[in-house]
Amino acid sequence: MSQVVELFTVTFLVALLTAGLRLGTPILLAALGEVFAERSGVLNIGVEGMMLIGALAGVLGLIAGILMSLIHAYVTITLRADQIVSGVAINILALGLSTFIFRGVFGITILPVTVKSFKPIKVPGLSDIPILGPVVFQQSALVYIALILVPLTWFILMKTPVGLKIRTVGEHPKAADTVGISVTQIRYLCTAIGGLLAGVGGCFLSIGQLNFFADNMTAGRGFIALAAVIFGRWNPFGVLGASIIFGTADAIALRLQARGFDVPYEFLFMLPYVLTIIALAGLVGKTEYPKALGLPYRRGS
Repeated sequence: MSQVVELFTVTFLVALLTAGLRLGTPILLAALGEVFAERSGVLNIGVEGMMLIGALAGVLGLIAGILMSLIHAYVTITLRADQIVSGVAINILALGLSTFIFRGVFGITILPVTVKSFKPIKVPGLSDIPILGPVVFQQSALVYIALILVPLTWFILMKTPVGLKIRTVGEHPKAADTVGISVTQIRYLCTAIGGLLAGVGGCFLSIGQLNFFADNMTAGRGFIALAAVIFGRWNPFGVLGASIIFGTADAIALRLQARGFDVPYEFLFMLPYVLTIIALAGLVGKTEYPKALGLPYRRGS
């Protein structure tokens, strides 16, 4: 009974929300990148693989994510291959490639190879605000960057000429082509942005949230990021809310296990994925996705 009572204390809830925001950040970063890609009409389910390569590459996660995304862009935009098949192939490639590179460099180790990780940065004044301060203003630099990217992404997509071009390409590529907008260039750009942010999200896992790399450490977070895009209805602010929800579900699982609740840990770690399935099941047929999403474009067709 005392364990249940502890769940409703301010201290526990603040710690839970703080962890939820931190755990949701890699999902948020990858999902914001995917918003750009899907708004332009490119479905990239290879986000999981790009996050994994980013996690391995650490500070080079940006470059690694972009390189992987350009492979997907070339295959789906230039060669017009099926976007889902390409994304699956990217995930398989990243899983094998990351393990091969890691073991080739560090060998087969019993203990994880640790690296320096980002430390929390307290924002003077704001970090002292009750509840909100510890939750939002005592996080690492990448969390602040992710939060800043939310309104910035919204502004770019909704209030700038470039954003209008992206949305037009994702809705009516033929009309965009007719008025002189390069569908290929826009889609390459947005796919690269998606890969960059997915790489940063993976980088956050290895040197922002943890301090090591492990095989398949993304553990499906790339797919959760895809769900966050749908759950957030392709709106950056909606994606932020969805990412925090999924991150908090992950935090609940970790904290209940740490407090010794008599529940199988496998069940607890299912929570974020069950929540993802429930969210998507409730939204199927109710969302207005970009009309050209997943459709290759051939000029003159």
